[in-house]
Amino acid sequence: MFHVVLFEPEIPPNTGNIIRLCANTGSILHLVKPLGFSLDNKQLQRSGLDYHDLATVQLHDDIDAFFRQIGATRVFAVETGSAHCYSEMSYLSGDAFIFGRETSGLPPHLMNRIGGERCVFIPMQSQNRSLNLSNAVALVVYEAWRQNGFIRSPRAVPDP
Repeated sequence: MFHVVLFEPEIPPNTGNIIRLCANTGSILHLVKPLGFSLDNKQLQRSGLDYHDLATVQLHDDIDAFFRQIGATRVFAVETGSAHCYSEMSYLSGDAFIFGRETSGLPPHLMNRIGGERCVFIPMQSQNRSLNLSNAVALVVYEAWRQNGFIRSPRAVPDP
């Protein structure tokens, strides 16, 4: 379906929640090292509940390893300060969405690599910094899935 990429995630419960989200949407989760936790962390396991076996999770040594693996897949960066609202873009099955560290987001070199036309933001009140990572992933993945008619869902939306 989609590729969810967590660039150097730091907080285990966020990643656990995203594992659950990916299992429920048929998305593949890519974790780019270094991770701020161990994959056998109890908080990670608790927040992912029993969805670890239902999700596809791939671990990458660095962002270059991720890019080599996915090849020509379209990649979108989700970052505060981007030029395009996430809900105004058109997404295709197989697209990848990269989310940055909880404390510092995505580095400028990675944003430049992806290019401004594929950098999106999630609207929020101007005085606020960011949403919780797992909430941001849910918004973007469900919008992309909605645009694709919730394919592979038993309650898929028929084409108009």
